[in-house]
Amino acid sequence: MKVLYIAELVGKTGVYALKKSLDDLKKQKPADFVIACADGATGGNGLGRNHAAYIHKLGVNVLTTGECCFYKKDLVENLGKIPYVLRPENLNSQAPGIGARIYNCGSFKIAVAVLLGQSGFTRLHGENPFSRLPALLERLRRETPYVLVDFHAEATAEKRTLFALADGSCSAVIGSHNRVQTADEMVMPGGTAVITDAGRTGSQFSVGGADKEERIREYLTGIPDWTKDGLEKPELQGVYLEINSQGKAISIERIQWPVPEMPVKEKVATAEEEEEEA
Repeated sequence: MKVLYIAELVGKTGVYALKKSLDDLKKQKPADFVIACADGATGGNGLGRNHAAYIHKLGVNVLTTGECCFYKKDLVENLGKIPYVLRPENLNSQAPGIGARIYNCGSFKIAVAVLLGQSGFTRLHGENPFSRLPALLERLRRETPYVLVDFHAEATAEKRTLFALADGSCSAVIGSHNRVQTADEMVMPGGTAVITDAGRTGSQFSVGGADKEERIREYLTGIPDWTKDGLEKPELQGVYLEINSQGKAISIERIQWPVPEMPVKEKVATAEEEEEEA
């Protein structure tokens, strides 16, 4: 099985990069299943209901989220009705939505799960992912050998430690949230593919996909502002996985796919929308 994981979509530039590049990328890297982290797709923080449907329509089978999963009310109200959107699995059982699900993939089944790290998050807190992981993987492997985990976490040490715990028990654990692609992709001894962070899909001349001038202003004034997307040098990032019939990873390859600059009229429209939102 071949799986394409698209790194976190950030703002309008991220959605634009996905729209312009996914079909061409899949011609070069044929994928049986496509996963995308969409935790920052709407306004750089969170995922709206309409964006979720649009991204799914573009060809993404499953959208994962993280600490921003409940930022957009229209998504929260519908999470239980949208099988292709996953929130972190290690949240309180009363939280809306689901964090792990098994999907049909041709004649096969593939399981996708999301876990939230514990270090560095102040607005949303998950239960211990290390305690939850073994039982979660055992349950999913009863249905399919193809099991992928999106670990949405801040701390590198926490990610690497969870990778060690998961090795041999799932096909891949992909790190997300930091929005900067790391160069440490590998297949671990037990056959689990890992990378500390798959990166971001959006502007690369930015700070985590946000407008760099606004971020500089924040550090000078202390006033936070993540409302304006970066627009320059759009790129789709992520990883491409090959998995054997036993659910063991054969290979993991980083993806950096340049995208043509956004047309001027779209940049103008984006700027006008941002002014209205502000």
